Amino acid sequence: DNSFYCISICSNKCMGENKEVVESPSLDFTFNKKETCKPVCTKTYDTKKPEDKQKLDFLKKSMLLNYQHHWIVDNMPVTWCYDVEDGQRFCNPGFPIGCYITEDGRPKDACVINVRLTNDILIALLVKQLSFCVFSSHSYKHTHPDSPDCSGVPMDISNKANGEVKIAYTYSVSFQEEKNIRWASRWDYILESMPHTHIKWFSIMNSLVIVLFLSGMVAMIMLRTLHKDIARYNQMDSTEDAQEEFGWKLVHGDIFRPPRKGMLLSVFLGSGTQILIMTFVTLFFACLGFLSPANRGALMTCAVVLWVLLGTPAGYVAARFYKSFGGEKWKTNVLLTSFLCPGIVFADFFIMNLILWGEGSSAAIPFGTLVAILALWFCISVPLTFIGAYFGFKKNAIEHPVRTNQIPRQIPEQSFYTKPLPGIIMGGILPFGCIFIQLFFILNSIWSHQMYYMFGFLFLVFIILVITCSEATILLCYFHLCAEVRNIHQYSYLVLL
Repeated sequence: DNSFYCISICSNKCMGENKEVVESPSLDFTFNKKETCKPVCTKTYDTKKPEDKQKLDFLKKSMLLNYQHHWIVDNMPVTWCYDVEDGQRFCNPGFPIGCYITEDGRPKDACVINVRLTNDILIALLVKQLSFCVFSSHSYKHTHPDSPDCSGVPMDISNKANGEVKIAYTYSVSFQEEKNIRWASRWDYILESMPHTHIKWFSIMNSLVIVLFLSGMVAMIMLRTLHKDIARYNQMDSTEDAQEEFGWKLVHGDIFRPPRKGMLLSVFLGSGTQILIMTFVTLFFACLGFLSPANRGALMTCAVVLWVLLGTPAGYVAARFYKSFGGEKWKTNVLLTSFLCPGIVFADFFIMNLILWGEGSSAAIPFGTLVAILALWFCISVPLTFIGAYFGFKKNAIEHPVRTNQIPRQIPEQSFYTKPLPGIIMGGILPFGCIFIQLFFILNSIWSHQMYYMFGFLFLVFIILVITCSEATILLCYFHLCAEVRNIHQYSYLVLL
C-alpha cells in the first residue's frame, strides 16, 4: 500500500508508505446528487525533466507492485467487488492504482508491456442510512484533459513514453436506495466474501482431535500409571526390597528446590500472567462483537489498555513465586517485573520506529503517541505492578507438600528425549498443530489486505491452545520426573513458552 498522494496523484505532498491516518481527499459530492466524470486534477509529466521522469517511473512501478488505494466513506471501507471462480463474488477493501497489460489487452507481468492507469472512479453508495459503498475503477484517455469525457479508450502509459504525458483524474458518484439491508448487518457483504468458513471448522476439529489425544494421555497417567505407582509405593511387605524407592518418588525431596534463576523465572511468570489475561479478555470482547472491524483501531486500543491495567496481577504473581523461591531482593524483583519484558518490546518497537522515521514513512508512530505510551507505562502500569507486588510479598510463602532434602541428589545420565531441548521442541509441536491453520488465516488476511473478523473461531482456538499447552506440560514433566530430572521449574515454563 502507499498513500494516495505519495505517487504524485493530485498533490505534490508525499505522505509515505502504509498510511494509517485517515486523510480527507479533495473529492466533493452532495447526498443524493449524481455526479458524472467530475474532474479532480490533471497531472503533467515532462519526461525530459529528470524529476518528472522519476515520478512517472515510480507511478508505473507502483502498478507493477500492485499498490492500492484505500478509501473510507462514513466509516465504511469503499470496496472493489468482482466475480471469482465458482460464481462467487469477492469484495476487496481497496482498488489498484493501475495494472500492467500486454498489447493485446491481457494483464500480464512481463518485460515488454504497456501500463494502463486507473484514472476514473465510479463510487456507488447504497443507502438506508449508508448500507455500503462500492466502486468500480476505469481507465480513460481524455482527449481534452481540461474538460474530460469518460467515454474514450483506456489510458495507457508506454514504457517508451517520450515528451509530455498528461493524466486527468476524474470520479463519478451514484446513489441507490437499499431497503433489504439493516444498519447492523451492513458489513456482512464484505465479511461474507472472505475465505470459506468450513475450512475454519476443519481447523477447530483438528485442534479438538489433538486436545482429545492429550486429554486421554493425561487421564491414562492420572488414573492408571499414578494409581499403580502409589499402590506400589504404599505396599507393605516383609522384604527389604519392597521399601525401595524408584521413579518419580526418588526426586520428591528435590523437586521443590529453588531454581537457579528464580528471579528471572518469577519475573517471566508475572509478565506471562499479564499477557495471558490480556489476550483472554481482548478475544472475549472481540468474540462478543465489541471490537468488530466497524470500530476502527478498537482491538489494539483494548489490548494496550488491558495490558496497562493488568500490572497488579503481574506484580502479585511475580512476588508470590519469588518469595516461595526464598528470594530476598524484592525491590529488584518488582523493578524487573515492571521494566524487563515491556522494556524489551518497547526497545524493539522504538528501533523499528526510528528506521521508519529515517525513511520518512507515514507508518512511523508520531512522537506524541510514543509519549502517551510511555506515560501509560510509567504512570499507570508501573505503580499497579508495585501495588500487586506489595500484596504478594505480604502473603505467606507458598507451602510445599514435602520437605526439601538438604543435599541435592545426583541426576543420572539422561537419554536423548529427556534432555531439555528435545523436550521443549516436542512440547511445542502439538500446540502449534492446534493453531497453525488459524495462524494461516490471520497472516493471509494481513498479506492480502483483508479484514480478519473470525474472533469466535480465534477465541475457541485460544482456549484449545491453553488446554493443549497445559496438558503437554503435564505429560512432559511427568516423563522427566520418571527419568529423575529435578530441575522442573524452568523446564515446565519453557515448554509452556
